Amino acid sequence: MGVVNVTPDSFSDGGRWFDTTNAVKHGLELIAQGADLVDVGGESTRPGATRVDEAEELKRVIPVVRGLASEGVTISVDTMRASVAEQALAAGAVLVNDVSGGLADPGMIRVVADAGAPFVVMHWRGFLEGGNIRGVYGDVVTEVADELRARVDAVLEGGIAEDRLIVDPGLGFSKDAEHDLALLARIDRLLALGHPLLVAASRKRFLGRVLAGPDGTPPPARERDAATAAVSALAAQAGAWAVRVHEVRPSADAVRVAHAIAQARTSAPAPSATLAHGADGAEGAR
Repeated sequence: MGVVNVTPDSFSDGGRWFDTTNAVKHGLELIAQGADLVDVGGESTRPGATRVDEAEELKRVIPVVRGLASEGVTISVDTMRASVAEQALAAGAVLVNDVSGGLADPGMIRVVADAGAPFVVMHWRGFLEGGNIRGVYGDVVTEVADELRARVDAVLEGGIAEDRLIVDPGLGFSKDAEHDLALLARIDRLLALGHPLLVAASRKRFLGRVLAGPDGTPPPARERDAATAAVSALAAQAGAWAVRVHEVRPSADAVRVAHAIAQARTSAPAPSATLAHGADGAEGAR
């Protein structure tokens, strides 16, 4: 899943794709680099970001969705507003990626259910305008899994079909670096929820913390793509459905290598006794 931020204040690209023409061109470039779908969003969800109004979000998102759809691109719309989701689906988007899991706008679930579109349910504890909201956990993996399960149940009750749901642990949302790493280390617990898993680690703060220099200064967001690709490979190996990334080619390559290794593992013949133990106990040890 390649990211197109149609915003002037994204943490990762600082408004490089704010213009509609540039945003559509960038989306096509991401497809050429190996993206299977493009996630178009018109509202920054970084910590401290101020929400834009509905009219402005529609003005940013809909022309880009329409332009990419006309080129045959598979599009997800990254929005917390039911009206934006509804108009984006009408303009050609096929999936709704709501970081609030339908909590920010009570009308979202009905819109998605009526459209029969797939819906990403992310773990969310509230808007981040005041910083890292409620980022306190006793056991982050258990609590995130339990809260996601409860939200999935609510979404199902709202009418979205079970086979239309995708879950996302919400890396970086009300979570510190150690929380994000713990969740990535236990992807199996998230897969046990029984739905496809989206991993959105691209360029996030926890990667900056991992890559920080001796003085603790993290590298800029755009210098975290190699680390993002490492997460993409591990997520693919663990069974994730998709990874959401800003720079597609490194992650697409990493995922291809992960799949090739997995295929080699399943197709490799069992070692012979000679290979396993060595004809004389020494040859096989080399």
